[in-house]
Parts: sequence; structure tokens; C-alpha cells
Amino acid sequence: MLKVKDIMTRSVITTHPDAEIAEAARLLFENDINGVPVVDPAQKLVGILCQSDLISLQKRFPVPSLFTFLDGLISFTSMTQLKKEVEKMAATTVAQAMTPSPVFVGPEASIEEVATLMVEKKFHTLPVVDQSRLVGIVGKKDILKCLMADSIK
Repeated sequence: MLKVKDIMTRSVITTHPDAEIAEAARLLFENDINGVPVVDPAQKLVGILCQSDLISLQKRFPVPSLFTFLDGLISFTSMTQLKKEVEKMAATTVAQAMTPSPVFVGPEASIEEVATLMVEKKFHTLPVVDQSRLVGIVGKKDILKCLMADSIK
């Protein structure tokens, strides 16, 4: 049975939390990748930055939905959520735009586990972490390569 360590990309393109947004966007675009792990100097995974995180910088300001009930205003959007949205829209560094503490898999995870995570959570790529260090990345293309290899046999 194939495991993540058998199909993952070991030379991972990464960025750091202090990188500028324009630099990160260029990294994604020039390498034709959907996301990039964010690591600290010890190569510890601290976040992930995806195209969708960068696209959200361009979205319209979220106006909270309110309704009146017994002379009081009730918000459908919490102030905490609104604050997070505004901070992300105003991001200038990777740390401000990234998703902190991302979901990751270990090198011994099965292909079925990864495929399930990707489908259920709508992930395109997953960092591979071993003993708190980033050791690779696995994407949908890697899973598809497994299917192609099976059909050739």
C-alpha cells in the first residue's frame, strides 16, 4: 500500500511569515502552485498561504447583517469574525494573510487518508510534517499520478 512518503514532493517551495504579500503571490504564480507552506527558521510549519487567501485580499468589505428585535440590534456576524475579515483584507505580510496551524499529514499516512481529507475539506495540497518539521508536500496531482500508474500496469 502506498504511503504519503512514496508520492510526496520533497523539495518544497516555502515562504516565511515576514515575507511581503506581493513576494508570496509572485512565488505562487511563477511556480504554478496553489499554496505554499509557511515555515519558521527551524523549518517548523507555522501556516499555509493559498491562492484563496490572496484573492480574499481583493474582496468587498463584509457588511454585517443586522436585524432589530425588541428595540435591539442583533448581528448575524460576530465582531470577532468581522475583525478577522478586515485584518486579512488589509494584510501586507504572509503572517497576516496565512491560515495559521494548518492541517497536515505525516509521511506514513495512507493515500486513502489524504484523498479523504482533500475531498471532505476541499484541500488541494497538504503539508507533510515529521517530528514537527516540514519534510514534503502532497497535492491532488500526486494522487492522480497514483491512479495513472495503476491503470498502466
